[in-house]
Amino acid sequence: MSSSDEESTEGDGLPYLGEYEGERNESEERHGRGRARLPNQDTYEGSYEFGKRNGKGIYRFKNGARYVGFYLSGKKNGEGEFYYPDGSKYEGSWVNDQKHGWGIYTYPNKDKYEGEWVNDKRHGQGTYTYAQTGSTYEGTWLHGKMQGSGQLIHENHRYVGIFEDDKPKGKGKYMFSMGCEMRGHYSWIDKDIEDMNEEDTPEQLVDVMWTGKELCEVPNE
Repeated sequence: MSSSDEESTEGDGLPYLGEYEGERNESEERHGRGRARLPNQDTYEGSYEFGKRNGKGIYRFKNGARYVGFYLSGKKNGEGEFYYPDGSKYEGSWVNDQKHGWGIYTYPNKDKYEGEWVNDKRHGQGTYTYAQTGSTYEGTWLHGKMQGSGQLIHENHRYVGIFEDDKPKGKGKYMFSMGCEMRGHYSWIDKDIEDMNEEDTPEQLVDVMWTGKELCEVPNE
């Protein structure tokens, strides 16, 4: 969601930046504390430097979204909270208007991700909690998907292994709370979607199949 001023043109040819009440510098630029209503009807209240949002402020979008946090040269940078119209919320670090660094995202269905972000996507180490079941995934993410080492933790067991494209793949093990574990591996089986038109590009789907090799007790430490 961009928060840049939408410029229009006044009768004298100068850009129209909306209504503004607040402090200015000697060059008549917005500088210091101020309140503005942009041409697109969004509003901003907070700090300016040399005509751009800089420092802490509150930006309210006309669709009901709201950002409360820090800016640098007109873009969200530093710590901030973003409240989305669908009820979701992000609390954490921003770089150049994108979620970047450590942050917590609460989704409309109350699922929650806490961890690292890069360019608006889950990327690095993080934990995703499923609100409906209470299960969690802890591990590595790549461009928004589970990728690399991780574990899926359920109420009475967990799976530990390698994930790729949000699915387990290769060797892994199930560890049960009763004190035993099952080792094995996940295989991927590709399948084509049926009932496609001739113009459609074939889309590959994957079935995931678990093959257990051994069930053994976990020795007490």
